[in-house]
Amino acid sequence: MLNTGLCPENIAKVKQNECNGFVIDFIDISKNLEKVKSHFKNVYHFSIVTYYRLFIASLFPEYERIVYLDCDLVVLGDVSRLYHVPMGANILAAAPEQFVQSTPAFRHYADAALGVDPDEYVNAGVLVINLREFRRNRIEEKFVELITQYDFDLLDPDQAYLNYLCRGKIFTLPNGWNKEPMSLVCEGEKNIVHYALYKKPWQYDDVIDGEFFWHYAEKSPFYPQILDNKAAFGAEERAKKEAAAKEILEHAMVIAESDYTFSKKIKGGRRYGKVGA
Repeated sequence: MLNTGLCPENIAKVKQNECNGFVIDFIDISKNLEKVKSHFKNVYHFSIVTYYRLFIASLFPEYERIVYLDCDLVVLGDVSRLYHVPMGANILAAAPEQFVQSTPAFRHYADAALGVDPDEYVNAGVLVINLREFRRNRIEEKFVELITQYDFDLLDPDQAYLNYLCRGKIFTLPNGWNKEPMSLVCEGEKNIVHYALYKKPWQYDDVIDGEFFWHYAEKSPFYPQILDNKAAFGAEERAKKEAAAKEILEHAMVIAESDYTFSKKIKGGRRYGKVGA
């Protein structure tokens, strides 16, 4: 579990889930982020921890492929099948970003600001990473170059960089491997449910597929704390979240029309994208 410092009590609670053949390690990557962390931004409901996945290739030089999972999801299927998807020489395997693809403002944002086809835009919460190709194409180095040379206004910071830097080399998974809580058809088996939108089941009662979260939450040593936090999430907190969700949509349009974006400011953008360049 990648982190930049967790309290020993919470680490001990999480490690209660270990069993035969399943070990949970905690990797503190504070030193790895020292030189660039000042450039990271907290954007809406994203914190700086969202950038961690961009450093996996250098953190684990002994591996050639890895599965990355966000913490706000539930795995329902056999995750080993995800590890073995036939991704060829692609850098990533990922499922479509369903909210972006179904929301006009976000489609425009992906296209106009990032120069990425919205129908090819993927969600970075569930990734199979071909670490050999990630290293060969210098994705981490290009990310550090971009984030230190530019100060782009983004809605989904790490996800935007991954989509931009790996475009053309992403193997698309069916959304059943990363099903967002939306009224969309699930492609194939529902293997992973990802509570990626602003409504979280530990705060709201009407979240699609929220029952999967509660099934496992009840078995967790954090269950009493989860219930307390949900009870404390009242009308004021809901109003703030809903206002932020509206602001994000408006902000997407502002960014798309800005003159300071990936697609307009990066000269010779080929060296940052369209892999192999």
